[in-house]
Amino acid sequence: MATIDLTKLVTETRNPKTMNIDTMSPLEIVTIMNEEDNNVVAGVKEVLPQVAQCVEWCAEALSKGARIIYIGAGTSGRLGLLDAVECPPTYGVSPETVVGLIAGGERAFIKAVEGAEDKAELGVQDLKDINCCADDVVIGLAASGRTPYVIGGLQYANELGCKTVGIACNKGSKVGAAAQLAIEPVNGPEVVTGSTRLKSGTSQKMILNMISTASMIRNGKVYQNLMIDVQQTNEKLVTRAENIIMEATGCSREEASKARIAANGRVKLAVTMILTGTDIETAEKKLEAAKGHVREAIK
Repeated sequence: MATIDLTKLVTETRNPKTMNIDTMSPLEIVTIMNEEDNNVVAGVKEVLPQVAQCVEWCAEALSKGARIIYIGAGTSGRLGLLDAVECPPTYGVSPETVVGLIAGGERAFIKAVEGAEDKAELGVQDLKDINCCADDVVIGLAASGRTPYVIGGLQYANELGCKTVGIACNKGSKVGAAAQLAIEPVNGPEVVTGSTRLKSGTSQKMILNMISTASMIRNGKVYQNLMIDVQQTNEKLVTRAENIIMEATGCSREEASKARIAANGRVKLAVTMILTGTDIETAEKKLEAAKGHVREAIK
């Protein structure tokens, strides 16, 4: 097997500020880690225009009933899965709306599957297995920017006609080159050389937060700054739903509870009913005409 030259990658170079980190006190270690994390915020700020373009693509895909598909390996793959699984309870979408694929399958979330990320054909197969189609947006995640599994998936998605995005933490990455849009924040060398679960992982998490959140907002899943489509799977979330109704409408808890029950737990519908002073059927028609956007429905 040919040796891979990683020395030119920012994510693999040594950080001159932490050469003696093994001699530092706990407070010194966490202080320098905190200082280095400031570089993540600065790095992400530089790529906001590219992130916004990705949001435009993803919001359009969701409006058509298509999907956001994350594909990655190791930490990057886990971050994609994490973002995907948080979308249904937060925004009331189906588990198929935002999908996370990780090299080696879901078992790789807990334990690394050796060699899975080195096979481009596995990325292709995983996309085939979920019937990836042209309307989907495929987002490849790789801190190093050279993962074959991700590159293979992106190349296949391009062939299908998908919008493709490559997120890496090295400029001019192979993952970025394989995608139509490259998002490549530079965060500087890791505190522990090559440990990309640190700044690179934080950077990717920030960007994924932006992509999914902004895409959902653009599709009417947020009213003001409230989770208007939150799912109620436990008592805490029932209370949160009632709180959202109260915040959005200024009604009492008793009124919020009655409206939530009448709307079969659909917070958005309950809010629209109260703000428009209409019954369920009328409020539903208003929401449908407004494509799920409360601001439009209550005009």
